[in-house]
Amino acid sequence: MLVAQIRPIEKTTVDVIGTTLEDVITQLEAQRQPGFDLVSAPVRMLKGEAKMEATGTFSRVDGIREIEADDMSTLRAKVPDGWRMLSLRRS
Repeated sequence: MLVAQIRPIEKTTVDVIGTTLEDVITQLEAQRQPGFDLVSAPVRMLKGEAKMEATGTFSRVDGIREIEADDMSTLRAKVPDGWRMLSLRRS
């Protein structure tokens, strides 16, 4: 028997503008939804201003569940659309 852990694939982005990097990070953290982690936040200076803008990308990290099947092809077929297989083990 094969057992796989799966998780939904979901990403969201948010744009913030701040005067310092600390301000940008604080704003991004305030926008983080439960179950999501910040995975990317490139920062760029705004032309002609003493401000910076960042686009934060958040990725879902919760919602993990297990599925089982006798073989790999059946297991892959059980992974719903919008989900990703994280790990695989034999039981």
